[in-house]
Formats: sequence, C-alpha cells, structure tokens
Amino acid sequence: MLNKQDIQAQLDALPENYKTADVDRLIRALVKEKQDLSFLRPYVLREQQFHRIYFHGSLKQIKDAHERLRWLDKNLLFSDWWHTDENIDFVKDVDIETALSFARRYVRDEDPFIRRWGYVMFISKLCRDPAHLDELLALFHNDDAYYVQMAQAWLIAELAVFFPEEIALWLPQSNLRYEIIGKAIQKICDSFRIDPAHKARFKALRPVMKAVKGE
Repeated sequence: MLNKQDIQAQLDALPENYKTADVDRLIRALVKEKQDLSFLRPYVLREQQFHRIYFHGSLKQIKDAHERLRWLDKNLLFSDWWHTDENIDFVKDVDIETALSFARRYVRDEDPFIRRWGYVMFISKLCRDPAHLDELLALFHNDDAYYVQMAQAWLIAELAVFFPEEIALWLPQSNLRYEIIGKAIQKICDSFRIDPAHKARFKALRPVMKAVKGE
C-alpha cells in the first residue's frame, strides 16, 4: 500500500520544474492501479503538491457524477481559486436540482473558496437549463471576498451567453453591489460568445448601475 512518502518520491523523480502534464501522467498511473489515495487527505491543505493528486486521483476512480459530488462535499479542501475551479468537470453531469441543493449551502459558507465553489460548479452545461435560471440567480448575494466576486461575475457572464435578455433585465433589479456587477459586465464584454449587440446593451448598463448603486 502506498503512503505519502511514496507519492513524494514519485514527484521528486519528475523533471525539475515539472508541469501539470507531468503530474497528470502520475495521476493516470495511480488511477490505472486503482490506488486508494485517502492517506493524502490530511496533507492537501498544507502541502500543495498533493492537492491535484488527491482530488483527481480519487475523483477519476468514481464513475457516477452524483457520487463524485458527494465525495467533493466531504472534501471541500480548497485553498486557492485554481484548486477550486479545476474540479468543475467532475460535477457537470449532476442533475441541476441536486447541484443546487449543495450550492445553496456552499455560497453561505465561512470559507471564501467554498463559496466560490458554490458558483463555479455551474460553469458547464449545468447553467443552460432555462427552467432553473431563477434558482441559479437566487444564489447570488453580496460578498466581500475578491475570489468569490470573480466567481459570481464569471457565472453571470456564462449565463449571459445563453440568457442575454434575462440577465440584462435581472442585473438592474438585483441587490448586488456595483463592485460585483461591474466585474460581471466586464467579463460579458470580454466574452467571444456573446453577440456585440448584447455586449453594447450591457456596456450601456455600466454607468447607470454605477450611478444607482452610488459607487
């Protein structure tokens, strides 16, 4: 049975200044061997080199999307935005009702990276169902943490790809501060997937929203 020292030895054997692709090759080997990596759990927040190995090496051995979501729920060990966002693909096939039931709790968590996860987990086909748009929009609330605000802006921009009219009407009615709205409009304007006419409408909202919000 492997232990932490074995994994560290395999990392040490990689080329100097190794890349993510080198770690992924190691992960593929561990997955092929069906290695139980639970022994790494106590270390992932303190020793970042084990984070991707623990998460990807464990999640890739779980075939059911809902089981992956439940595993993540027990392992919300996110210490930065990158290690949070890299888990998006593992939950894209979860049904949206289940995802929402978890996200409602995440967006109110004390940990800003868990709150971020409550938004970015929908940056996939999960955010494309018009029947659940109102429930997704209900997740948004004012948050002081920069990385949470950026996640909110990212999800708003993603929703604007599929629901530009609805988001353009919702933004002025939301209780979000301009600090968040401005970031969302910037991401919308930077998107290659949003029609220029829609971008112009959102851009026109910027000075109006800034004046209304008093910032």
